[in-house]
Amino acid sequence: MSAAHVIADDAEALAASLAAEFRKGAAERDARRLLPHAEVERLSASGLLAVSVPAEFGGADVGATTLAEIFRLLATADASLAQIPQSHFVYVSVLRRQGTHEQRKFFFSEVLAGRRFGNAQSEAGTRHVQDLRTRLAPQADGSYVLDGVKQYSTGALFADFIPVLARAEDDTLHVAYVPRDAPGLTVVDDWDGMGQRTTASGTVRLESVPVPADRVVPHHLTFRGPQLHGAVAQLLHTAIDTGIASGALAEAVEFVRTKSRPWFESVDEGHATAAEDPLLIQRFGELAIRVRAAEALLREAARAVGTADVDLTDDSAAAASIAVATAKVAAAEAAVELGSALFEVAGTRSALDSLGLHRHWRDARTHSLHDPARWKVQHIGRYVLNGTRPPRHGLL
Repeated sequence: MSAAHVIADDAEALAASLAAEFRKGAAERDARRLLPHAEVERLSASGLLAVSVPAEFGGADVGATTLAEIFRLLATADASLAQIPQSHFVYVSVLRRQGTHEQRKFFFSEVLAGRRFGNAQSEAGTRHVQDLRTRLAPQADGSYVLDGVKQYSTGALFADFIPVLARAEDDTLHVAYVPRDAPGLTVVDDWDGMGQRTTASGTVRLESVPVPADRVVPHHLTFRGPQLHGAVAQLLHTAIDTGIASGALAEAVEFVRTKSRPWFESVDEGHATAAEDPLLIQRFGELAIRVRAAEALLREAARAVGTADVDLTDDSAAAASIAVATAKVAAAEAAVELGSALFEVAGTRSALDSLGLHRHWRDARTHSLHDPARWKVQHIGRYVLNGTRPPRHGLL
């Protein structure tokens, strides 16, 4: 790997967006499930994957608003490509909060050089999402051994290091940062989701994987005080959903302007093109409002995260989590609606499989299943009505 560019600040980070470049091949990659190895390498080389590295360690240390906008822009072009680095930034954040100085020095230098984190977090077949069977067993020399099986391991196939979420002997939660080529670690490309087809969110198998002591971070400590772990992770998911909605609207506008035929009754009333149809104009107005609202809530949520990061208290962390939860609910609804409404406004021809326009709805429907919006609405209601702070479980 050649040396990655090091981005200096927020302005350069936003200017470095690769959305236009990635948009060109998005439909073909989705249709043929062409894994975006070259595009992910391009992301690394651009320096975008290192923009959250703290200034103390040579990074741009961009704010939450900038980070959310980077993800939104990427998702307007290709929701799979936007999803791949989501865990990367989450586990950079874990190091920022719980890593020792030496761990941060080592890993942040790796990230600045273009190295990528994946994830081995979720497990299938357990009682619930936080019921983890993967175990981190201590050895006589102070090191550890990992055993377990992980699913939905987005980013693992493209990673240099795979952060593995595991329980220690006392059942506390830890993250082990394991090299992709570690003995006993296998990444299986068996993801067959209907959407986000090229994220390679498959299986990671861990069979007596050796882990040095200095590659383990005590993640359970994250949740003992006010924290933004969940808010940051969910903010990036929100940005992806918002980007899907924005991208679907842009595709619909382009299609109706250039390809859709006007309905004959509209022509009879004097409207020569589909774009002049007053009923379509009305519907596009409604859809634009949905997208603008999602974008505004995303910005508000990012500002709340930034404010809490400056002065982290129980109250500021709660306000940030609620702002992000609000934005996430609105963004998921907008993404699914826009992905479907694209066909409503564009007409029959837009449903041709060869055009690949259905990827927006499939990506939205798949990504919005990450965690249930109904529980976010519940916590928002409790907070608004009774002042109940949301729980510190990392998914809000």
